[in-house]
Amino acid sequence: MTAKKAKKSPIDKDHVLNEVIKIARRAGEFIRHEGINFDRTKIEEKSINNLVSYVDREAEEMIVQTLKFTIPDSGFIAEEGTTSEKAAEFNWVVDPLDGTTNFLHGLPPYSVSIALMQYDEIILGVVYEITKDECFHATDESKAFLNRQMISVSSIKDFKEGLYITGFPYREFSGIDRFTSTMKHFVKHTHGLRRTGSAAADISYVACGRTEGFYETGLNPWDVAAATLILKQAGGKISDYKGGNDYLFGGQLVASNGKVHDEMLKAIKKFY
Repeated sequence: MTAKKAKKSPIDKDHVLNEVIKIARRAGEFIRHEGINFDRTKIEEKSINNLVSYVDREAEEMIVQTLKFTIPDSGFIAEEGTTSEKAAEFNWVVDPLDGTTNFLHGLPPYSVSIALMQYDEIILGVVYEITKDECFHATDESKAFLNRQMISVSSIKDFKEGLYITGFPYREFSGIDRFTSTMKHFVKHTHGLRRTGSAAADISYVACGRTEGFYETGLNPWDVAAATLILKQAGGKISDYKGGNDYLFGGQLVASNGKVHDEMLKAIKKFY
């Protein structure tokens, strides 16, 4: 990712953040309501195990149309393709329902994820985990918060004492052996490894100290953009599998409390 340093922002970030929180909660309420009596015959498969429904699409339409008025002339990178218009300076990165498969099966967690990029820098992020009514948020000039209460990463320094989260391959299986080998290492040498099904929520859980780290391959920018900023502002660290910064568009991400990051990378590099 080519970094272009953002100029001093011409927007009121606190005002925009408050608007985005409202938008995320509104979309989350729609998703929650539709989930009560969801008709599973309305599930579509975009590709193998890549599921979508009218709920994703209508939630994204709701979010996009509202965000257009929040910052006029802003562009979008959105999962369901409601709009593909990109702008020179400000672009929203939107996942209306991160954890679609969980939602379709009535299993938590699943989240609304909205990030704002200025040039190539993420400057605002909101992740609303719908099932627990938890709204994580931050700007690049603030601390990180959960439902308006400040959060920070855990203080655990020993890799072996950490609890970790990953995501299972579900579309591309050519690297399944590397994945299972890495998983075995984490299972054998830590307090445990979990798979919840929403990368946005997973990284947010690292940000608030519930777990020490998260890693996954095959991720898209809309899955992680908002949560990575929240984690940074909570004192955490994010990288790709090589320890570099190509995690937003590179498809490989390691997120941690910062204290176990090197050990996580060391374990992953054994197999990747």
